[in-house]
Amino acid sequence: MAIARIWTCRSAPAHAEVYPRHFRDKVLPHLDDVPGFLGAMLMRRDHEGAVEYTVLTRWVNMDSIRKFAGDQIDRAVVEPEAAAALLDYDKTVRHCEILEKVWASH
Repeated sequence: MAIARIWTCRSAPAHAEVYPRHFRDKVLPHLDDVPGFLGAMLMRRDHEGAVEYTVLTRWVNMDSIRKFAGDQIDRAVVEPEAAAALLDYDKTVRHCEILEKVWASH
């Protein structure tokens, strides 16, 4: 069993590349150093005049998430640099147990 940690944020279209760059350059290298981190996805959609990003990270268990987020595991971890580039962001995250993981074979 693995755990998905899901978070959403929004950016102005004029600054749409700032968060993806921050995610690649700062967030992913940090996550790679956390024991129990299994991988991440950054998704984007245009929504109501803004660019919405959803981040899904995968973890071995809740203890590994605590190594990243601390004891308040439902609190979003957002660096000031990222927050400054965003219109708004969710202050909390969702955690879901991953029951099945299937990838297309083609």
